[in-house]
Amino acid sequence: MKYSYEGFLQQIATFSSADEIAPGAPVKVSGSGAVAAAAAKDGVAGVCMSYQDGVAAVQLAGFVELPYTGTAPTAGFAKLAADGKGGVSVSTETTAREHLVLTVDTVATTVGFLL
Repeated sequence: MKYSYEGFLQQIATFSSADEIAPGAPVKVSGSGAVAAAAAKDGVAGVCMSYQDGVAAVQLAGFVELPYTGTAPTAGFAKLAADGKGGVSVSTETTAREHLVLTVDTVATTVGFLL
C-alpha cells in the first residue's frame, strides 16, 4: 500500500521578494512581509510554491519533500537547515528548526517532512 501526505495541513501565504525564488526552494523570512531564498545553514521557514513579479507564494505548513545533502536524515524529529542548493541538510546550527521527518529516500536523496 502506498501512503500519501500531500496536502496535509498545507497553508500557503504570499510575500514580497526582492529576488526571484525558484519554485520548490526553501525560503527564510528576510524582512517584514518579505522572504528570500534560504542560504546554507538558514532555518527553513517555508517552501516557495511560485514566484511572479516580486511576489512569492510560500507554503508555511504541511508536508513537503525536498532534496537533501550530506548525511541522510532519519524518520522522527530532526533539525534541518537549508543547504544553499535548493534543499536541506541535517544540522546542529542554532538557526536550524526541528521538523517531523516522515519519509527518507536514500536513492533519490529526498526527505519528506512537516514544516
